[in-house]
Amino acid sequence: MKKKIYLNANIIDPYNAIDEIGGLIINEEGKIEAVGKKVNKNNIPSREKFIDLNGKHIFPGLVDMRVFVGEPGFEYKENFKTLSNAALSGGVTSVVTMPNTSPVIDNVSIVDFLKRRGRDKSKINIYPSASLTKNLESTNMTEFGLLKKKGIIAFTDGIKTIQNTRLMSRIMRSAYDLDCLIMQHAEDFELSKNGSVNDGIVATRLGLQGIPDLAERIIIERDLTLLEDFNCRYHISQISSSKSVDVIKRKKDAVKFTTGVSINNLSLNENDIGDFRTFLKLSPPLRTEEDRMSLVDAINKDLIDVIVSDHKPEDEESKRLTFSQAATGASGIETLLPLALEQYHNNSIKLFKIIELLTSNPAKILKINKGNLSIGSNADFCIVDINKPWIIKKENLVSKSKNTSIEDKKMQGKVLSTFVNGEELFKAN
Repeated sequence: MKKKIYLNANIIDPYNAIDEIGGLIINEEGKIEAVGKKVNKNNIPSREKFIDLNGKHIFPGLVDMRVFVGEPGFEYKENFKTLSNAALSGGVTSVVTMPNTSPVIDNVSIVDFLKRRGRDKSKINIYPSASLTKNLESTNMTEFGLLKKKGIIAFTDGIKTIQNTRLMSRIMRSAYDLDCLIMQHAEDFELSKNGSVNDGIVATRLGLQGIPDLAERIIIERDLTLLEDFNCRYHISQISSSKSVDVIKRKKDAVKFTTGVSINNLSLNENDIGDFRTFLKLSPPLRTEEDRMSLVDAINKDLIDVIVSDHKPEDEESKRLTFSQAATGASGIETLLPLALEQYHNNSIKLFKIIELLTSNPAKILKINKGNLSIGSNADFCIVDINKPWIIKKENLVSKSKNTSIEDKKMQGKVLSTFVNGEELFKAN
């Protein structure tokens, strides 16, 4: 690999508190040799060739903490190869994959298979999570210790929630003893059963069963109360309502935990569903505009730590059904950054804060050396034109499944190139 030098870039690296115009040097091993304002024309040998980025932005490779991949069992929806290509087109270089596959990621033999497949087929950094309970049945815990030794980075039941309080307390105790990260999808089953959309005016107008915000809040309240006695590493996968924000604000000083939000809930509200747009059937559901604004405010007040894509590819046949029967979820890994940049362009969230929630914060929570431009680290980064206009067309999406929630949306900000270990693995047309 040849040395690469990029000059005249707007570099943002929250981990190292960098927000300045400068350059980036990648050495022959694909590591970062130098970064920042000291890297300029005056400080590099005249014989060295360089690329002038003319003010384009360099961000660390994004770290997405909530990604569903179809492999094994649902390869027709997404596989490691198509996932990695989709991720690279969105500037994402590291992902945490959910265990909701067939078979479920709940034992060491499946983990071995998954890691081999990821290594052979994927171009990005794959960090698999394992299920909290065997076969996602919320009955018996998986072997946290053995799975962690095999490289499992976190434990979650993905789209399912641990409903049993006694079981959740046992999980937290084990997680504390073994220093494991627990990621909980917060939704009370009885309150959300048969629900499709937010419980409110839109649900009434469409004649659909609603999911109240209480279903989310009651699980968060319970888990954070348990956390007072079992202070393990605990992460709320994603919140969607102002009432959940209130609980987090109240508990933030009492116990240590982290919180995520889906880019969908940060960018859209229940009115976007229109007349039964099943591609916007999501979990948690899109809620009111007031809820959406409370999430934006929570980010600015450091109450939310991470933004995720909640990338959940579904084939078209699963979505072209009645709303109540349609599959839940949207493809979103390649539009995560552009949608997040929308919050910057409309002056809702500062750019530095957005990049922090997409890079260094998730890496710190996961305890991985990613999401930064530190000297000596692997050169995982993306080059972005934050002002480039474009329109999302599902036929242009790289993901195997095209179930985007934002078809035909006008965007401002596009990834031009993505690098992993110093190699350019994506370049926009």
